[in-house]
Amino acid sequence: MHTEVITVRTGTRPVVRDITREAAAFAEDKGDGLLHVFVPHATAGVAIIETGAGSDDDLLTAIDGVLPTDDRWRHRHGSPGHGRDHVLPAFVAPYATLPVISGRIALGTWQSICLVDPNGDNATRQVRFSFLPG
Repeated sequence: MHTEVITVRTGTRPVVRDITREAAAFAEDKGDGLLHVFVPHATAGVAIIETGAGSDDDLLTAIDGVLPTDDRWRHRHGSPGHGRDHVLPAFVAPYATLPVISGRIALGTWQSICLVDPNGDNATRQVRFSFLPG
């Protein structure tokens, strides 16, 4: 297995950050196999979605609708409403596994690999790429 950790700057506001380019660079020239993308954080996830046409903002709006940043959460450390960020991985998993064929990630035409980070308390995140040859 090949593995690598990258650091992604997410800033201080909720964000959907496209990491497809970084994942593609990691998988390039590795042949056929599986790419596993994992964020080792309790308040972030990985989504395979279309970006650039508003879907990334729509995802953040949907998260706010399902998991509002108010005082209902029992988990209360951090910024107000931060407890919802700890529930996020139950809705947006912290991992995704994708096929790689001849060193290219087999994504659909409009699909991108995205780090979903609603937690403005952490400005940087780690993402682990792992490749299992086929």
